[in-house]
Amino acid sequence: MKKKVLFICLSLLAALLLSGCVAEMVYHPAAGVERSPADIGLSYEEVQFQASDGVALSGWWVPADGAEKTVLFFHGNAGNIGGRLDTIRTIHSMGLNLFIFDYRGFGESGGSPSKKGLYRDADAAFGVLTEQMDIRPESVILWGRSLGGAVAAQCASRHHAGTLILESTFTSMKDAANDLFFWVPGFVLRNHAYETLRYLEEITIPTLVIHSADDEVIDFSHGRRLYKAASRPKSFIELQGSHNHGFLRSKDVYISEIRHFIASAR
Repeated sequence: MKKKVLFICLSLLAALLLSGCVAEMVYHPAAGVERSPADIGLSYEEVQFQASDGVALSGWWVPADGAEKTVLFFHGNAGNIGGRLDTIRTIHSMGLNLFIFDYRGFGESGGSPSKKGLYRDADAAFGVLTEQMDIRPESVILWGRSLGGAVAAQCASRHHAGTLILESTFTSMKDAANDLFFWVPGFVLRNHAYETLRYLEEITIPTLVIHSADDEVIDFSHGRRLYKAASRPKSFIELQGSHNHGFLRSKDVYISEIRHFIASAR
C-alpha cells in the first residue's frame, strides 16, 4: 500500500513539475546555423518561406543532377539543419534532390516549436516543392528521422506524396516516453502525442521503415510495430548502431536498400 501511495505521489509531482516544461523536454532546438552544404562541397540554395500562421521558416534546396525524385526531409528534435550534413551528403549520393528545413524555433526559423506548429511547417514545406517549385507530388519522398518520422507520417496522411520513409521513429511520443520514463503520467504529453502509428492507418503509399536493433533512444520494437501497421507495398531495413549514428555505421546497407526500395516503388 505504501508503495502504491508513493507511486501516486511521485506521478502527481512529476505531472506538476513537467506540465509547464514539457515542450523544453521534447524539443531541443539550436539557434544559429553554423555550417552549410557548401562545407561538404555541395551547391545549394537558401529557401525562405512561411507557414499558414505566418511563422517565417528557413531551409535548403540541394539539387542533384538528373534526379527524378525529391526528398522532403524532416529532422529530429535536436539541433538544426546545420548539424545534418552527413544526412545531406548521403541523400545526395543517392542521386536525389533534397529539400531540408528547420521547424519553427530551430536554426533560423522563427517562432517556438509545438505539435500543431510542426505540422503547419510540414504543410508549408510540401507546398514549396509542389506549388512554388512545381514538382510533381508523386515524385516527392517524405522522409523523417526520429521525431521527424511522426511529422512525415502526418504530412503523408494529408498530402498526396509518392513515398514515405520512417527512420528511427516511435509509434507515439507517449509510447517512447513510457519506455524511458514509465513513472511519468501519459496525460503530461497530451499536447505532444505525435501518434505515428495512427497516421499510418490513413496512408496507402509505399512505406519504408528503418530502425536499428541497437537504438538506445527509440526501442527497436517501435520500428517493427510501424512496419506491421504500414500498408503494402512496404519494406523494412534493420540497421546496427546508435539512434543518431546507425545510418552511418550501416551506411552500405542503408544506401543500397533505400535505393532498391525507391526504384521498386516507381
